[in-house]
Amino acid sequence: MRKIGFSAEKYIEEQSKYILERIQQGGGDRLYLEFGGKLVQDKHAMRVLPGFDENAKIKLLQKMKDQAEIIICVYSGDITTNKTRADFGITYDLEVLRLIDMFRKYDLQINSVVVTRYEEDSPAVVKFINKLEQRGIKTYKHRFTKGYPTDVDTIVSDEGYGANPYIEVTKPLIVVTGPGGGSGKLATSLSQLYHEYTRGRKARYAKFETFPIWNLPLKHPVNVAYEAATADLKDVNMIDSFHLEAYGEKAVNYNRDLEAFPVVKRIIERITGAEAEYKSPTDMGVNRAGFGIIDDDVCREAACQEIIRRYIIAECDFKKGRIGADTLERQKLLMDEMDLKVEDRPVVLPAREFAEKKRQQNARYANVVAVAMELDDGTVITGRSSRRMVAAAAAILNAAKYMSGIADEIHLISPNILERIQNLKTELLQADKSSLNCEEVLTALTISATTNPTAEAALNKIGELRGCMAHCTAILSDKDEKTLKGLGIDVTSDPEYVTNNLYYS
Repeated sequence: MRKIGFSAEKYIEEQSKYILERIQQGGGDRLYLEFGGKLVQDKHAMRVLPGFDENAKIKLLQKMKDQAEIIICVYSGDITTNKTRADFGITYDLEVLRLIDMFRKYDLQINSVVVTRYEEDSPAVVKFINKLEQRGIKTYKHRFTKGYPTDVDTIVSDEGYGANPYIEVTKPLIVVTGPGGGSGKLATSLSQLYHEYTRGRKARYAKFETFPIWNLPLKHPVNVAYEAATADLKDVNMIDSFHLEAYGEKAVNYNRDLEAFPVVKRIIERITGAEAEYKSPTDMGVNRAGFGIIDDDVCREAACQEIIRRYIIAECDFKKGRIGADTLERQKLLMDEMDLKVEDRPVVLPAREFAEKKRQQNARYANVVAVAMELDDGTVITGRSSRRMVAAAAAILNAAKYMSGIADEIHLISPNILERIQNLKTELLQADKSSLNCEEVLTALTISATTNPTAEAALNKIGELRGCMAHCTAILSDKDEKTLKGLGIDVTSDPEYVTNNLYYS
């Protein structure tokens, strides 16, 4: 049974109440709420705050759906470069489409999509805008803000924010979100603020960032895990000096917000013609996640596991050429700072030891790959690669057998069926590798379950693997990694390739 350290119900209640209070404060007509992080399927928050509902933020917006509408921002350069959201493996333009579908599922109103820092000479961006407009999604183009970040007089003028088209909104709460960092959410919010005031309407700005959690200690593992998650952005948690000076209280924020605050404060003051209501970046925030923690020790342990997980992933990404040495070094420094080792992840040593045991048993296992998976009850299940299937598929079947009480020697899938599928791969589809991947094995298990009650019993247990931790002694193929993520299995790998082939998918 997994330990719970966070109350999703308490968080949603506290958070929605606080946002409503912020809307009603100050007598403004409208609140522009910049949503950082992930509005839906926030896997990071779910991992470091056990009990956190990955869709908690969108559910709290659903509670306020009559008062809210959503603007989605995407940076044009991210479309041009095909920037990818790592956890889903899809590009940012596709992520925008996925977000729209998700918001509609929760009956939330999509106002529009804003392409920020728009440039004329990008066919990919034009194609993206056309696709949206043909599907009935209103789009706006915002160019780079003239004078930003130092020339406030130009920024707050017809040449600056005034050069952007006003986004027609009607609700009191405008949620400004995007597929990732650097999407232009802040600039869009402040541009709207400028246009509201030029139209004689009062509006306000606030920010919703789940991490770092401002009322936890600076070096609390949950906050350090945020640094690990954003190592490529070089985010660093810091004490909010503005908050300390204004209130004499310590609050945690991060470098980019602290650096931007003086400029943002001056811009807001220039737009409103009055002293800014916020004295610190922390004041701008509406995050109440810290108040949802009900067991600090559980959250600390989960966050430490996340730091280790991020480092192992960084090792593999470095091996694949996806990140530079500086990002990997940053992850290593965070590991050292928290006195953590890769072997502290409970499934790492069992996977390595199982692989080594098989190698010592028989010379034909010299290149064996092993996977270890920790189940809900703490049992560690292993699986190895074979000529029939990859190690991850073997581990899944072994776990299903264990949870179903099926003896290890019983075949869930007939060897003849596996052989026929392998022949299909190599003879008809001309595949280089005959070993079946996770998806192929699960498909075979599903077919077997139609006539085999034992296979059906095992298949019915696969869903219980969601949330389990696993580790592989070699880099997983993209296909297997995607399948395991689809099953909700938190998997990592040693930074070693199965073969010396340069093309490995």
